[in-house]
Amino acid sequence: MAAPKKSVTKEAGQEKGDGSPPEFTKEQELKALRDMLLIRRFEEKAGQLYGMGAIGGFCHLYIGQEAVVVGMQMTLKKGDQVITGYRDHGHMLACGMDAKGVMAELTGRRGGYSKGKGGSMHMFSVAEHFYGGHGIVGAQVSLGTGLAFANRYRENDFVSLAYFGDGAANQGQVYESFNMAELWKLPVVYIIENNRYAMGTSVTRSSAQTDFSKRGISFNIPGRQVDGMDVRAVKAAGDEAVAWCRAGKGPYILEMQTYRYRGHSMSDPAKYRTREEVEKVRHDHDPIEQVRNRLLAADVSEQDLKSIDAEVRDIVNAAADFAQHDPEPDPSELYTDVYR
Repeated sequence: MAAPKKSVTKEAGQEKGDGSPPEFTKEQELKALRDMLLIRRFEEKAGQLYGMGAIGGFCHLYIGQEAVVVGMQMTLKKGDQVITGYRDHGHMLACGMDAKGVMAELTGRRGGYSKGKGGSMHMFSVAEHFYGGHGIVGAQVSLGTGLAFANRYRENDFVSLAYFGDGAANQGQVYESFNMAELWKLPVVYIIENNRYAMGTSVTRSSAQTDFSKRGISFNIPGRQVDGMDVRAVKAAGDEAVAWCRAGKGPYILEMQTYRYRGHSMSDPAKYRTREEVEKVRHDHDPIEQVRNRLLAADVSEQDLKSIDAEVRDIVNAAADFAQHDPEPDPSELYTDVYR
């Protein structure tokens, strides 16, 4: 007599038998769609304002990578910390920072999160446990490790998420941080957002080991490669990593295989890759379209999805209007919040 087949559960949050990501509930899909759309529309507007000259300095857009931070944010609880590099607007919005304050900082206005003095790469929110936005490549990895040390020292069960890119993964301070974190079993998830090109050089030309999930092997840190274009896969891997850290087992590495549609920054024409390559990723793997298609298949109407997009566009347009009309900071602000 043949053994009975095992039933395959399809409840939200549980792995399916075919190895595909766990399914989301409709509510989770709708939240993921809205959160990713907010980042996408915000970044598109930021790109427009930069082109108009309303935003100066550096501006690195997150378009295409939205599923990474949205999926990871779904794994956290209040008090967990986030720190990242200079491609940071999406992380701020995912953490709950107000779009008006973020956009106003980009335009150098008084209502910005750093009172208009920091710009794109220097925004913080203690209330939302977001610790930057850092312009020095790889610097946030050491700082994120320090946040995790503070959690361990205080004997709480909070977890620090330290985001960095495939280019920063070759920095020496990253490996010093790995060593310290494993020695002291610090609760930090290192999230490598591998968008394939760093500042403009393919990972195959810049990295001897292109499987970034293995970068912690010599330190006994577990790692996992993740489809960073599928928000469900990101959340599933994030749940595992965060639980590992919260249980006192030390750090965890997640390599998010993702893709940025724009250049490294607004000044980068991205001539190191073909237009066809970018369009193929957009067509086949766009993180927002994947969620949108699943919702349509679940009988959510096209009109409902358009309403979500319209709501998000209203938020972003209001943020852009505020950021262009809010007063600039008083010159006396040059001397505040500065150690002399």
